Amino acid sequence: MQRTACFLGRMSCRLGHRALLNAITRIGLLLGADVGKEFHDQYVYRHANGLCVIGLLPTHAAFKPTPAITAVDFNVGKQNRADAKVSGKRKKNAISLEPNSVLCKVMVGEAFFMIRCCVRGAVLEVNERLIKDPSLLNKRADTEGHIAIMMPRPEDWLKASKTLLTFEQYKERRGIV
Repeated sequence: MQRTACFLGRMSCRLGHRALLNAITRIGLLLGADVGKEFHDQYVYRHANGLCVIGLLPTHAAFKPTPAITAVDFNVGKQNRADAKVSGKRKKNAISLEPNSVLCKVMVGEAFFMIRCCVRGAVLEVNERLIKDPSLLNKRADTEGHIAIMMPRPEDWLKASKTLLTFEQYKERRGIV
């Protein structure tokens, strides 16, 4: 996933749209605008091996309030996403989630934001560093502050890619020049 860091690295300058515009040219990145609610923007980066990295875009509503992100809670739904330990070639014990399933809750002061999957598939790993250091989302949401790594089936990815936006569509929707 090293390419993710250099590819999305320019997104970390908070709302630095000019750098963001110049950085994104690859096909593997799709963006989810208004995932669940308005301005709940997320990215889905699909690696050549089929795995997807899910994270928050700088335009996400969690970055808008003055207080910084204070906590990330993966204990949502019936299973704690952080407790699932995946093993083996067939990814035994992976949690299967739907596109609108909640991956985690991000707390900003008294408010919280539900972060959704955007893609149907198995959660291979959640970023447990966010539990201990939620400031990673404030500082490096595009690289070290990613939310999760998922493994969608090829047919699920094709379906999801039709619902997600390309960067050009995203710029148009957000009015970014």
